[in-house]
Amino acid sequence: MDLLNTLVDKGLRRELPTREEALAVLATSDDELLDVVAAAGKVRRQWFGRRVKLNYLVNLKSGLCPEDCSYCSQRLGSKADILKYTWLKPDEASKAAAAGVAGGAKRVCLVASGRGPTDRDIARVSETIETIKEQNEGVEVCACLGLLSDGQAERLRAAGADAYNHNLNTSEGTYGDITTTHTYQDRVDTVTKAHDAGLSACSGLIAGMGESDEDLVDVVFALRELDPDSVPVNFLIPFEGTPLGKEWNLTPQRCLRILAMTRFVCPDVEVRLAGGREVHLRTMQPLALHLVNSIFLGDYLTSEGQAGQADLDMIADAGFEVEGAGTTTLPRHRADALAAAGCGTSPAGCGSHEDSGCGSHEGGGCGPCGGHGAPEVPEQVAADQARTDLVAVRRRGAGTDLAPNA
Repeated sequence: MDLLNTLVDKGLRRELPTREEALAVLATSDDELLDVVAAAGKVRRQWFGRRVKLNYLVNLKSGLCPEDCSYCSQRLGSKADILKYTWLKPDEASKAAAAGVAGGAKRVCLVASGRGPTDRDIARVSETIETIKEQNEGVEVCACLGLLSDGQAERLRAAGADAYNHNLNTSEGTYGDITTTHTYQDRVDTVTKAHDAGLSACSGLIAGMGESDEDLVDVVFALRELDPDSVPVNFLIPFEGTPLGKEWNLTPQRCLRILAMTRFVCPDVEVRLAGGREVHLRTMQPLALHLVNSIFLGDYLTSEGQAGQADLDMIADAGFEVEGAGTTTLPRHRADALAAAGCGTSPAGCGSHEDSGCGSHEGGGCGPCGGHGAPEVPEQVAADQARTDLVAVRRRGAGTDLAPNA
């Protein structure tokens, strides 16, 4: 296809596709899907080889969030039967993080529900970051705590944080359909604060909330303009008890097209396959590794992921390799720019969240969880094909007495 040849050429040169080209990727047919994956895979391999970075989520504070994000199981008024607990102590958080590091994770993403941290919260999280770094040599730490006030990003950076995650989630034009307690611009401002403080900025999206192709292209183009080092792509996990609990708008094929479009628009950034991959990609997850270079290991914030060992087996079976701690994640030109900006001690990818994905997903500070409104959806999943059996609430790991999944 001339379209795919053009997109590959642009991706190898880090040139922005046109909106029409990005929309055309989302409009390709299932018969063309493998061609789309192969083309985007060339761009992925150019900048990241066959490496897959593993990230591990630690939910520091779960539930009872005062924000009304429609996608989130931790939202105000949520009836989802999730774990609810207040702040983990630094040693508890470090123990949870160690499980992920032992499983191969290079980065630990610390997430807390809420509108944003108080100064006391920043002090608490700073102590947690210092404890994790003391007990886990070489680990990267990303914080995802919600909207930041002036000076807070600098304090996290001083404590040793490498990155800060705050997702845009959806397009500016439809943001008000999913959240009313803060604005799209509030999110942009927080990403900017993190970047200006010398933290590696991480910001992504949630697909499957009823958005149109135009919405998806809008948010990915907005992310390209913000220029984060990491872009987590979350797929809505429709939790029963949330406003979007009945939104099943994704097929595995559509998920792959969304990931390919994101890779073409953001060719040289860490594109992370985040929350919802097990629910919506299912047996086609290995194909996504040709498009992304980063995933979450094990469970998410309030939902379970597939077994950590299954993640490792999938990576190996697909012919990819887990990225080691001594390897720089980002291409040299981005890593050098990050180092020049003073980001962390690890230009490797100072970098996600929410249950869906730090790049994570659900609730709180960062990330994904959900969905929105109801413009016309290109591919609607029939009601009898909704895989509600794959939405499992997390009952292990942080906030429980049971061993984590890592």
